[in-house]
Amino acid sequence: MSLTLYPAIDLKDGSCVRLRRGEMDQATVYSDDPAAQAIAWRDAGFKWLHVVDLNGAFAGRPVNGAAVTAILGAVDLPVQLGGGIRDMAGIETWLTAGVHRVILGSAAAKNPALVIEACKAFPGRIAVGIDARNGFVATEGWAETSSLPAAELGARFEDAGVTAIIYTDIGRDGMLSGLNLDQTLDLAAKLTTPVIASGGVGSLDDLAALRRVAAGTRIEGAIVGRALYDGRVKPAEALALFGG
Repeated sequence: MSLTLYPAIDLKDGSCVRLRRGEMDQATVYSDDPAAQAIAWRDAGFKWLHVVDLNGAFAGRPVNGAAVTAILGAVDLPVQLGGGIRDMAGIETWLTAGVHRVILGSAAAKNPALVIEACKAFPGRIAVGIDARNGFVATEGWAETSSLPAAELGARFEDAGVTAIIYTDIGRDGMLSGLNLDQTLDLAAKLTTPVIASGGVGSLDDLAALRRVAAGTRIEGAIVGRALYDGRVKPAEALALFGG
């Protein structure tokens, strides 16, 4: 069984950063050259990139467009992009520019019809990001927490043609405390859509734990950020573990 490992490139003010629990004032800058970082992850052997426009997630519109465009021009890896994409025009713009998969987060929670429309227009190229705080969906760059359970949101798109659900436990994101395996497994058990785990990977052991429980489930892979940048997870070891 192989899983996909997605290195995260989170963009804030044009730089690659990692946040703690989604707090914008808790940003650690790892690189001021996102394109060079993308090249580094490609050269390390990764097959995908997970890119998030953090400013865009808060603003509700793309903000780090120049950095995303630079990444797309620097590598030929498939890129999944989220953050501030809230309408069909934005989706089409990025897919036309070379993004392989657009992630709809706040838009999915607040405008599910957009997800359905986008999946019809762009089959296989729309993912839904479910960011949860204590099991409930958070939106607007995680600034707002709703009363909507994560699994309920995922179930809304079962027949829409969503290519993946990216499930992030906000409380663990950037904290290196391990994935929330229970909630990730619970979500994957309730859906037929593939699930990508995110939030909290701090070591190779955390990835090994995910691999052990993912067998026979809809879990498709994991996103890793801070642990890669800090050197706690070595790309070659992680890719070998996941069969990449």
